[in-house]
Amino acid sequence: MSNSSSSISQFLLLPFADTRELQLLHFCLFLGIYLAALLGNGLIIITIACDHHLHTPMYFFLLNLSLTDLGCISTTVPKAMANSLWDTRAISYTGYVAQLFFFIFLMTTEFSLLTVMAYDRYAAICHPLHYGTLLGSRACVHMAAAAWATGFLCAVLHTANTFSLPLCHGNAVDQFFCEIPPILKLSCSDAYLREIGLIEVGACLFFGCFVFIVVSYVQIFRAVLRIPLEQGRHKAFSTCLPHLAVVSLLVSTGMFAYLKPPSISSTSLDLMVAVLYSVLPPAVNPLIYSIRNQELKAALKKLIQSVVLQQELCLHATHFPRGLIPASLT
Repeated sequence: MSNSSSSISQFLLLPFADTRELQLLHFCLFLGIYLAALLGNGLIIITIACDHHLHTPMYFFLLNLSLTDLGCISTTVPKAMANSLWDTRAISYTGYVAQLFFFIFLMTTEFSLLTVMAYDRYAAICHPLHYGTLLGSRACVHMAAAAWATGFLCAVLHTANTFSLPLCHGNAVDQFFCEIPPILKLSCSDAYLREIGLIEVGACLFFGCFVFIVVSYVQIFRAVLRIPLEQGRHKAFSTCLPHLAVVSLLVSTGMFAYLKPPSISSTSLDLMVAVLYSVLPPAVNPLIYSIRNQELKAALKKLIQSVVLQQELCLHATHFPRGLIPASLT
């Protein structure tokens, strides 16, 4: 890294508010969102892992998606909460590098997984007789591993290239978490053009994945509309619409954040849009995937009942001698 970059020991993140009351309100709001994301994604992960009926390609990829959501929101929100609670803006140089790396890693992996999940739905609905062959257990593991590897490679390239740039415009970044554009604004040489080139390559890959998802869903909708029974069409749509909603939320908020006209840009709007694409999707994805998924809701209900029953058995075991536990609890 350059000398000017290494001389910076910390960065100053953009605060959400200047008054103490609003800072505490922001802390409470983010705490609620974070706990909801932890609970929702955690329940999906545990439910899929514990119920063998959900050990299918669709739920395997959903489990991976929930892992990326947990990681993504845990990368940005806790630091923003801590800064609001302790009335500070500082993040260490190492902390900024780490947060940027994990944010790129997890966001790229998430979109890669969403692309793979579109292929899964395409294979299940358009080629049901070959579904087991196209998405066998080995194929699913390879596709998930490819998604994670893609995210890791992109994160390494972008992070290493971004922090090799000389920085000479201070250490204040105009964002509440760590991402690439604010760092490029601090660069003082034309070397940032290398990172712009990498971003353009990444944008092309992103566009390619987006086109693949769109084409997949065009084929899916054509196949669904040919299903004669209304019940069959409803079941097919119920497995596709949550995925389509998650993709739409992520793509629309991300595109608005990076492609909005400079004329409508402002600090408050940029903060709000950043929250929409970095914090909102991990929090609402579990709700989107579970609200119309009867299999997932049934498995979750079964898991909760099992946990409650185990607690009751343990509680009564402390009050009844061995062998005298009521039959209703066994």
